[in-house]
Amino acid sequence: MRELHEIVLASVSPRRRELLASLGLRVIVVPSEIDEGHRQGFRPPELAQLHADAKAQAVAARELAHVILAADTVVDVDGVSLGKPRDRAEAAAMLGRLAGREHLVHTAYALVDPPGGRRLAETVTTRVRFYPLGQDEIDAYVATGDPLDKAGAYGIQGRGAALVERIDGDFYTVMGLPLGRVVRGLESLGYALPGTRAIE
Repeated sequence: MRELHEIVLASVSPRRRELLASLGLRVIVVPSEIDEGHRQGFRPPELAQLHADAKAQAVAARELAHVILAADTVVDVDGVSLGKPRDRAEAAAMLGRLAGREHLVHTAYALVDPPGGRRLAETVTTRVRFYPLGQDEIDAYVATGDPLDKAGAYGIQGRGAALVERIDGDFYTVMGLPLGRVVRGLESLGYALPGTRAIE
């Protein structure tokens, strides 16, 4: 097993970059620049995996020296995918739809190891329940601008945490990157995190 010190992140998400950096990795951001718009005929977890795979493949075509990680998060309400809202009105509508009920958060990730010619992909799902929300509370959260770059119009970290009554599953999946699964994926590709005992 080799010790991994650098990883390419096929995303401009500051949350994913910070999560990877928390593992002791130097993160090289290479945006995939793919269109993440909704596509017909895909269930929410399939859509998340489709996007993650497309991001990884787009960056793998340009970056051959490092392990590449791509991820995508989709919020699932009754089988309907909620991605990032287009504007504040759509963000408020999404939050109103989520208020007082459960939904699913699917985060798919894809790992590509160009030197070894190997790939790994997985989708992880967490169940989330929101508190009932009044329109004033929704409007106040939307006014912060925080929901506009997040699937389902909320982030579980920061101010969005006040909306969440409980979760059943992995917290980091809701943040946008299931760290525990990613680490095990790296291990299956033969990589250990920095500072761990790497086996030659």
